Amino acid sequence: MGINTKVNIAGVELKNPITVASGTFGSGMEYDEFVDLNRLGAVTTKGVANVPWPGNPTPRVAETYGGMMNAIGLQNPGIDVFAKRDIPFLRTKDTKIIVNVCGKSTEDYIEVVERLADEDVDLLEINVSCPNVKEGGIAFGQDPKALYDITKAIKAKAKQPVIMKLSPNVTDITIMAKAACEAGADALSLINTITGMKIDVNRRTFAVANKTAGVSGPAIHPIAVRMVYQVANAVDVPIIGMGGVMNAEDALELIMAGASAVAVGTANFNNPYATIEIIDGIEKYMIDNNISDINELIGCVK
Repeated sequence: MGINTKVNIAGVELKNPITVASGTFGSGMEYDEFVDLNRLGAVTTKGVANVPWPGNPTPRVAETYGGMMNAIGLQNPGIDVFAKRDIPFLRTKDTKIIVNVCGKSTEDYIEVVERLADEDVDLLEINVSCPNVKEGGIAFGQDPKALYDITKAIKAKAKQPVIMKLSPNVTDITIMAKAACEAGADALSLINTITGMKIDVNRRTFAVANKTAGVSGPAIHPIAVRMVYQVANAVDVPIIGMGGVMNAEDALELIMAGASAVAVGTANFNNPYATIEIIDGIEKYMIDNNISDINELIGCVK
């Protein structure tokens, strides 16, 4: 049977609902020999700042039960290198480009968004888990007013549709989702990593130099499904779901909870072929269950 796997994110059509989670795939170059990037619905880039960021001191990654922890600190070469090197590479591929944008102040974000206005990219994903240096280091994504203000400021300057990436490190994620949407967000992505800590008992010190780190992987998947479901039933914009997606079943859970697309993150580290296997698995599920259009599954569980 013929099946339709195309989905729409804020007016941008993806050939299928699978992308990658920012920071787990670079800009695709590292995976090019393993993964046919042309098969992905989109490539979501590593975070891009207005200037190069060195990131946090090492060690920055630790394995943990059911996943991993990272405190990379959004190390990146900055917008100048990204625009010169990464965008031209991705444009040789038949896939959509989602650029993840990070910053330490509203002005930082705006500078990158304005630089990207004339670049050939499809969507902007705004990482609001960065600490706002002018607000005492509280992440934009943990304060509804700060999230509203930065979303509104970015929407005023952005030429591409804006996806706000929500932090799960809040009491009620629907409050944050509503704040972003009221300010004009075109789509939302969730969840970002959950803050955790690991102690090396043999060295009697923190496993990660930053002390705390973002937990990702299968351990957080049920939390991601719950939060995607809550947000999908609280606001009316497309959602990119993520959090511990290891296989097609995990991706389908998020889709049925209300996500229009799904980002694969930690799985890329232990299985470079994960994204392609998930795309194949979704197609097989649709054929086996006589589902002609992937959109029939989005938010089908109420």
